[in-house]
Amino acid sequence: MPVHQVSDLIRFARDHSPFYADLYAGLPPQVDRITDLPVVDQSEFWAANTLHDNRVLTAPLGEAVVFKTGGTTGAPKFSCYTREEWQEFVTAFGAGLVDAGLRPGHRVADLFYAGELYASFLFILDSLAHAPVSNVRLPIGGGAPLESTVPTLEDFAAQVVAGTPTTLCRLAEHLMSLGRQLPAVELLFFGGEALFDDQRRLLAAAFPNAEPRSLGYASVDGGLLGRPVPCPDPRTHRTFTPHTVVEILDESTGEPIRETGRAGRVVVTQLFRRLMPVIRYPAGDRAEWTDVEGGVFRILGRAEEGVRVGPVSLYSQDAQTAVAAADTEGRVMGMQLVVRRWEGRDGLVLRLATAPGDDPAGLEVLAKAVVTELNDARPLYPDSVDAGFVHPLRVEWARHRDLVVNPRSGKLVRVIDERPTA
Repeated sequence: MPVHQVSDLIRFARDHSPFYADLYAGLPPQVDRITDLPVVDQSEFWAANTLHDNRVLTAPLGEAVVFKTGGTTGAPKFSCYTREEWQEFVTAFGAGLVDAGLRPGHRVADLFYAGELYASFLFILDSLAHAPVSNVRLPIGGGAPLESTVPTLEDFAAQVVAGTPTTLCRLAEHLMSLGRQLPAVELLFFGGEALFDDQRRLLAAAFPNAEPRSLGYASVDGGLLGRPVPCPDPRTHRTFTPHTVVEILDESTGEPIRETGRAGRVVVTQLFRRLMPVIRYPAGDRAEWTDVEGGVFRILGRAEEGVRVGPVSLYSQDAQTAVAAADTEGRVMGMQLVVRRWEGRDGLVLRLATAPGDDPAGLEVLAKAVVTELNDARPLYPDSVDAGFVHPLRVEWARHRDLVVNPRSGKLVRVIDERPTA
């Protein structure tokens, strides 16, 4: 699958995707620079990217693989790749696994999740199969019972275990409860979530000879984002040149940031995807450049478009919809999603602003209604609570003046990640 020139991709999207034709309607006929294009609005993108009467795709679905991506249960979101695009995706990502530490002959256990149109298990398995070094793939899956996973890892003397930090820690906790370790494991490939210091301590106890490494930075909607960089900080990644253009934009002005150490939101363009074009698409994360010319950046956490709480992805729109449904009297005047970490688990707090003097009893009823609405919309969250992965959702009442705003623009900060990531 060829990597397209920016100008050719823009022209193709304008000619074949009604969504991009409308988005670029006010632009000159010939556009060659990505920075001359508007950033995609996620809500508009997914409103147009529907199962029926789709306006984003450039062709009818005749040959493709379809995966589910983040969103509410009432409005699921799907991401499509042609056969050639998927092969290009996993081949490029597979090459990055060598940067993460994959070596010839490594026996790798894939503990990501499969089924229900989710991509991670198949994505990692295919990336390993297309990696430039030989390896032995053990497709165990994250849903397999730990009682059978541990013997499989031992029988095959697995040297690499790949999964989300939540899955890896669940496995480590199981091992510790048995008073056992897996000293043969050399690498713990993690992805999908940040890895925190308390998790590192647990992993070190169960896997005494293993080093946790990011296996790369990608998403099923945004595509390729960053390949691992061998260094002490696993948040550091390098752009997948020439497949991907990664920009870091100022959160107030939208201007591209071209200096190191200045945080902004990540926007991505995929130069190998044409069925579902991804052009200046917000990846949902904040980052900063550490080497602008070399394309090296450090991930700083989720941007306001979304947040990851343990294994659960949530979008600010999910919470806003839940609050609107529960708040029939219009008491809530502002909202922020606050992610915290205590007792070794993530937890989400909805900080809601109301007027002074609101009845405490009424607010308690409203808080329960909001929690119910959001749990119903994102059932993976209460399921993760029941599994012990995250803390129960909580509501924190505040005044509007207490909500955090951007000091430069005065705009409300929708998502606040208070977890330590250093």
